[in-house]
Amino acid sequence: MLSLKESLKILKRTNALIEGHFILSSGLHSSKYVQCAQLMSIPNEAVKICQSLAEKIKNEFTDFDIILSPAMGGIIVGYELGKLLNKKTIFSERVNGEFKLRRDFKIEKGNKVLIVEDVITTGKSSLECSKLVSSNSAVIIGYACIIDRSNGQSNIKDKIVSQVQLNIPTYKKENLPKELQSINPVKPGSRNL
Repeated sequence: MLSLKESLKILKRTNALIEGHFILSSGLHSSKYVQCAQLMSIPNEAVKICQSLAEKIKNEFTDFDIILSPAMGGIIVGYELGKLLNKKTIFSERVNGEFKLRRDFKIEKGNKVLIVEDVITTGKSSLECSKLVSSNSAVIIGYACIIDRSNGQSNIKDKIVSQVQLNIPTYKKENLPKELQSINPVKPGSRNL
């Protein structure tokens, strides 16, 4: 497995960890943004992170049937982990602002489902996916992501297995530190389009 130091080197080398003033998908503001799409665009680097995360998943979750990822950020990560773990992998998409299963994807009754994301901050997308699991009478066995930047503050109450945990402070618009107040914010997340 990769160490935290090795993982951070890869994130920086691939420009997946950037600095500035960002409005996250959650609506919170941050001075750093993890753009896993940059990591995943360089397969030789991404596979190192995914292989290490797959090992952590094997150690934590010994029995599950299917991986469910939210579009957009989780699709490639879910696919790569599905390939490494030899598990079926599907994704959910937003339809009128709500996650749905499309493309004839199905979660069968009783399936044990691992929800996989690229980045977890508040856990909103993962929890929206969990509603799909419950509505199909299946079982959530856990959550996994490349980056857990929730600082233990996500709404996910179950264990999150991650390759890297980052403690990146987030702020509400009305509580921005001075250094962020002087920088125009950017909305890089998929929910901000």
